[in-house]
Amino acid sequence: MVEIGGRPILWHIMKIYERHGFNDFILALGYKGEVIKDYFLNYHARLSDLTVHLKSGEVEFRNPTAEDWHVSLVDTGPGTMTGGRLRRLGPCLHDIDGPFMLTYGDGVADIDLERLLAFHQKHGKIATVTAVRPAARFGGLQVEDGRVDSFREKPQTGEGWINGGFFVFEKGIFDYLDDDTTILEREPLERLAEDGQLMAFQHDGYWQCMDTVRDRDALQNLWDGGSPPWLFGQPDVS
Repeated sequence: MVEIGGRPILWHIMKIYERHGFNDFILALGYKGEVIKDYFLNYHARLSDLTVHLKSGEVEFRNPTAEDWHVSLVDTGPGTMTGGRLRRLGPCLHDIDGPFMLTYGDGVADIDLERLLAFHQKHGKIATVTAVRPAARFGGLQVEDGRVDSFREKPQTGEGWINGGFFVFEKGIFDYLDDDTTILEREPLERLAEDGQLMAFQHDGYWQCMDTVRDRDALQNLWDGGSPPWLFGQPDVS
């Protein structure tokens, strides 16, 4: 719920999906989940003009600007690990025909989700993870005998590929999830890789995880610049 441009990063992530036509969301709630519930319960009212009839308590909404999203909020436990949270969402996904997408609540990217989904459907495996190259925090030096042979300020493509979230899963993923203590990034993804069921969609574009105040400030600066890359091409971010 940390804000960028007056909106929680969760909203920004959901906007990425909306930009590619995905408007049905299931949020796995844990610690302080009630804060997220309150945010969405009051979202329509906050973005509408209101007339309140104090005697009856009736409220009339006019000119709503809320997004056309269907948002399910599911309590998955305050101490549940990432794989356990996904496992608890199983009943909510029972009626979904085909794959579903999943990501973390702290990372944004200019990823083409339609290409990601097409990649997943083409290879036919259980899982796809988006591989990204994080921006280096410091300038890169090549040193020989004390002499700097080259200097490159924050080279991104020199970094290795890492898990950037933005997964696509088939329902077979639930066979790899044991209980609330299951950490998705450990045994499940490791076993999927061993079984030849994990593929990587390589994303060379913008990606940023908000782990620190510095990260938050960098995202805010991009927002203030008027064209945040994770919402590039979005016609309306109001």
